[in-house]
Amino acid sequence: QVQLVESGGGSVQAGGSLRVSCTVSGHTSRRYYMGWLRQAPGKEREVVASISTIGGGTLYADSVKGRFTISLDNAKNTLYLRMNSLKPEDTAMYYCAADTVGYGGKIYNYWGQGTQVTVSS
Repeated sequence: QVQLVESGGGSVQAGGSLRVSCTVSGHTSRRYYMGWLRQAPGKEREVVASISTIGGGTLYADSVKGRFTISLDNAKNTLYLRMNSLKPEDTAMYYCAADTVGYGGKIYNYWGQGTQVTVSS
């Protein structure tokens, strides 16, 4: 079992920045990838960014490349997502996720409760 708790969401104007965090507990040694997913009203949940817990390699959705940065502090068991140059279309519930099976950063089997990010124009 892996427990994930997000924090740091909020409201910001377009062009602004936010950093969301995720505290990880439980069987943390069995995580292959950690990621951030988001879901906007009426849309499907999508993977925004992923990071390998072994090699540190990262993957980003095209829509956030160059603006978002995912990072993992293993000493603190905390996952971060730094979001710069935010756009109204980034408005969504953001979920922290863990892959303990080995899906390669595209599918996750554990999720947190989510933190809301709202970007106003």
